[in-house]
Amino acid sequence: MKKVTFISGSVLVVCSTATVLFAADNGSVSLSRGLDTVWVLLAAFLVFFMQAGFGMVEAGFIRAKNVVNILTKNFLDYSIASIMFFLVGYALMFGEGNSLVGLKGFAMAEAENPADVPLFAFWLFQAAFCGAAATIVAGGMAERMKFQAYIFYTIIISAVVYPVVGHWIWNGNGWLSAMGFADFAGSTVVHATGGWAAFIGTIILGPRIGKFLADGRPKAIPGHSIPLASLGVFILWFGWFGFNPGSTLGVGDGNAIALIAMNTNLSAAAGGVTAMLIVWWKFGKPDLSMTMNGALAGLVAITAPCAYVNPLEALIIGAAAGVIVVFGVVMLDRIGIDDPVGAVPVHGMNGIWGTLAVGLWGHKSLGLARDGLFHGGGFTQLGIQALGTITASLFVILAMGLVFYLIKKTVGLRVPREEELRGLDIGEHGMESYGGFQIFTTQ
Repeated sequence: MKKVTFISGSVLVVCSTATVLFAADNGSVSLSRGLDTVWVLLAAFLVFFMQAGFGMVEAGFIRAKNVVNILTKNFLDYSIASIMFFLVGYALMFGEGNSLVGLKGFAMAEAENPADVPLFAFWLFQAAFCGAAATIVAGGMAERMKFQAYIFYTIIISAVVYPVVGHWIWNGNGWLSAMGFADFAGSTVVHATGGWAAFIGTIILGPRIGKFLADGRPKAIPGHSIPLASLGVFILWFGWFGFNPGSTLGVGDGNAIALIAMNTNLSAAAGGVTAMLIVWWKFGKPDLSMTMNGALAGLVAITAPCAYVNPLEALIIGAAAGVIVVFGVVMLDRIGIDDPVGAVPVHGMNGIWGTLAVGLWGHKSLGLARDGLFHGGGFTQLGIQALGTITASLFVILAMGLVFYLIKKTVGLRVPREEELRGLDIGEHGMESYGGFQIFTTQ
């Protein structure tokens, strides 16, 4: 009898211990998921705050008579992007479908969740990215685009164009994803998409009145507030610590998010310094506006490879981005394209450069499918990166070119000459950004 009691007691102790351990393990899993959720939400909040950065950069780089207009576009494109990404975009991007597009999950009904965090947290993070892609175009087409036309553009890029590119690359069923194309946080998905949409938009829209002289030479049209633009760049730099590290979608042991944050910071710093040195050498002055765009170029370039390279390589990638942005601005001026804030060189050109950098410096040991060219992996990954980023960029140019052309032929793309000269704040919104300082200009 005593033996039976002893055995029964032993079994009870073992079972109780197992129950406690099981509960503790479940609690640990729950705590880990909760921590990852907080991390993703915090990153989403930082990416949302980048809208303020974009707004300040764009407002600072344009004239005072158009500031209300550009800030209204920043408010509306994020609002519209959020709604369209909820209704349509998320389904096209992450829904179950084929290699080209998702076909399920409209209005988030039975939506797929590819992440280990709650669906709503993942959606918010991705919606903030969608808004960032949409707002890039505002700066490139600033000071002459109709507000109504801008609303139509925002609806299309948020609902269809951006999600389709995202499906190809970030959905496991996408054709580029299946090939092993790597874009960790969106050099192509977000930045090249926004940058090349701005490129084709500025071509169809045409330059601002007075930007090019009769002989085709560019004329500088200074922005009204360099301090405002500088504040915007610092906000964007800050927000990028959510943009890139947040794309891990989890904290893990902390090593990945720490490396990504360090790479992000170093690339931005290198981009700013090299852009300043190049413009100082080429034009004789260390221009602040170009220095700021150099830092942004470094941030864009490191966005794709941030998880796959080491800090020294991040410095090299950022330094090259600073060079690209200076010569990119010069090239656009020479071919007669008017991009008031440098959206095309910063986001379009460096979106491609950053994506290619994965194929040059990427490490298999850091999670890439194969090593890059400079680490003995050959040209395979570089070739996949080139195919993916060029294909995505061409798709955006063709799709948004059609959208802008149709808008031009229907509601009209550009404001009348008189309204452009007076300023879009008064003509489009009936108010001034700085009360009592509105000036009617003839150029």
